[in-house]
Amino acid sequence: MINLFNSMEGNGIVADCNVFNILIDAYAKCGMMHEAMLIFTKMREQGVSPNVCTYATVIAALCRMGRLSDAMGKLNEMIATGLQPDVAIYTSLIQGFCTHGDLGKVKELVSEMMNKGMPRPNIVFFSSVINSLCKEGRVTDVHSIFDLAINIGERPDVITFTSLIDGYCLVGKMDKAFKVLDDMVSAGIEPDVYTYTTLLDGYSRNGRIDDGLTLFSEMMHKKIKPTTATYGTLLNGLFRAWRTASAKKMIHEMIESGTTVSLSIYAIILEGLRRNNCTDEAITLFQKVRAMNIKLDVAILNTMINAMFKVQRREEANDLFASISASGLVPNASTYRTMITNLLKEGLVEEAENMLSSMEKSCCAPDSRLINDTIRILLEQGEVVKAGNYMSRVDGKSISLEASTTSLLIRLFSREGKYREKIKLLPVKYQFFGGATVE
Repeated sequence: MINLFNSMEGNGIVADCNVFNILIDAYAKCGMMHEAMLIFTKMREQGVSPNVCTYATVIAALCRMGRLSDAMGKLNEMIATGLQPDVAIYTSLIQGFCTHGDLGKVKELVSEMMNKGMPRPNIVFFSSVINSLCKEGRVTDVHSIFDLAINIGERPDVITFTSLIDGYCLVGKMDKAFKVLDDMVSAGIEPDVYTYTTLLDGYSRNGRIDDGLTLFSEMMHKKIKPTTATYGTLLNGLFRAWRTASAKKMIHEMIESGTTVSLSIYAIILEGLRRNNCTDEAITLFQKVRAMNIKLDVAILNTMINAMFKVQRREEANDLFASISASGLVPNASTYRTMITNLLKEGLVEEAENMLSSMEKSCCAPDSRLINDTIRILLEQGEVVKAGNYMSRVDGKSISLEASTTSLLIRLFSREGKYREKIKLLPVKYQFFGGATVE
């Protein structure tokens, strides 16, 4: 784009404010704020005055980057030139100060807007800010913004309350999440299926499945129809709690209710059965799903590869791995980890190393978890030299030794360890484990 701009200059075409605005906006959206400000300076040098749109673009970009002092500087600069900020500029500033925790400044900006007769930010705007911050786990900041919205006369809606509930669920504060539900009802706003599903997901993820089932009963009593996502959340929680019989009962209830059993539900059921040692049932269900001609995703195939290895059906696991590429899908890090760790557990080190080589050739770099799994399995099998080769990959940055790996090294190579005489086979930087003692 800058080349086109330069060619305009070379051909004697004078850029106007709109051209400069387009350039500034393009650089700002790419996070190239230094370049954007150079264009802003060049604009003035060429005698082109920035307009409200120019300042709106610059201020919005600075706010997104957290450079609120600079953003306020540009606001003051534009006012000094006789330009008045519009709603878009105030909205960018308010969102910036909400995001970075200066609610005093937010109140000040809202007051300015109202004094100028501008429409203040509405609950849709605040709900959006609340939702974004909740996803980051900043629920304390969120509650302050929630209170601020009420104080300036906005009435929270079902989306606002649900976002706040989600925030508390994400940080594991389930009692506070439930209190928000109570506050919601007290405010005369009826929770919908998405509100209940959000809270159910929190209970499931935080190991409080009985509270989740109680809430589900309350939801059904209120004649709120569960969605596929609602059932998926509960099934996940039941399987995680090893309540396989209850999970199976819920599957039947779901089918009888006419709720769609989607691919994501099959994924939850298959993984739950596999994890809870119902591998044969998982394989039987998988065969039925395949017969339906449903296009499977990588997550389900990864689950079933693991299941096949679990019951010593390695050839079928290999066939499933081959079917991923044959189906137009791409093996992911989880696929390779499943294959490599299972091959290692079966003592097929060469095949595992070939799989690792294929992984790297496909531009899927082995992560810290895979390298640690590999080191531990090889050490437990007495493959000290091969384990040492993988320990050489540990850089302390993208790949670090996990606590369980360090613990195993101490146990095996300490003064009392069974491999203490092989300590010299490890990379030099790890030979200090030979002087460790097991407490």
